[in-house]
Amino acid sequence: MRTGAGAGHTGYLHEAICYDSDEHLLDVVVPFLLGGVAAGEPTMVSFGPRNAALVQDALPAGCPVMFLAGGEVYARPAGAIRAYRTLLGEHVDAGAGQIRIVGELLPEHFGACWDWWARYESAINHAYDEFPLWSMCAYDARSTPSHVLADAHRTHPFTARPLGEHAANSEYTDPETFLLENRPEIADPLQQRPPAADVLGPPPDEARQVVRAVGEGRIGDARIDDLTLAVSEIVANAHRYGRAPVRMRVWAADGRVVVTVADTGRGPKDPYAGLLPATSENSAGFGLWIAHQVCDHVSMQRGTDGFTIRLTVGS
Repeated sequence: MRTGAGAGHTGYLHEAICYDSDEHLLDVVVPFLLGGVAAGEPTMVSFGPRNAALVQDALPAGCPVMFLAGGEVYARPAGAIRAYRTLLGEHVDAGAGQIRIVGELLPEHFGACWDWWARYESAINHAYDEFPLWSMCAYDARSTPSHVLADAHRTHPFTARPLGEHAANSEYTDPETFLLENRPEIADPLQQRPPAADVLGPPPDEARQVVRAVGEGRIGDARIDDLTLAVSEIVANAHRYGRAPVRMRVWAADGRVVVTVADTGRGPKDPYAGLLPATSENSAGFGLWIAHQVCDHVSMQRGTDGFTIRLTVGS
């Protein structure tokens, strides 16, 4: 049985909190959490250290709210989806009629990697919709960039406000539309210089060798293995599902390697490709999903001249 704003709601109820003071945040979050506890629902917080402490201090002593390690959960979008789906499934299997979570992305997510976190916020409207989940995602309006707040309204059907108000977001865009749009891509500083390798039409095994030769000594052996696996999958996808010519370029500096793979096709039709596991290993989505698991950033751009994936490992 669902309670609060979730009463009568089927599937995922996804809300944003765009707060302008600590009091504003607590006025929304504390009643939300206490309502879940009173109803006997699994109730969780996935905040960074500052806001986690703020909420913990505002709750009654011994309040059985679970505090998750937000920094670990939000390491990569595809990993966060996988972890949350596992967690939600366990609670449903244990009989939960509704699950409440309040979480936040951290300021470091709002920089050069925001494009894939914006895709995450959109994709979870579908990825979690099989669960009786009611979640709130907190954004500090005092410090969050304006374009991030704009995406928050486009990816959350509702905004939660004090006094139990839940306002529909008129800017909300369904995931099937949002995810196929080009997100603004911030140029990587390494790409301002000529690439260390520029290869036309490499087969996957050659692509792996080139990336390993350029990247060795720049990042650790385990990260090179991750990157060469991802590159192999993406190059194979470009040959199999894209359109020739396929072009791979590689840039490297100490601690960081960037690879782009471009073809003249339109890119994957599946809007969730990379963020959700592919239904078959014989699909473009399988390689994209692997890349999203092992790289530190994956961006995708569709243009009139084709489709480009950028893979980044290191910082």
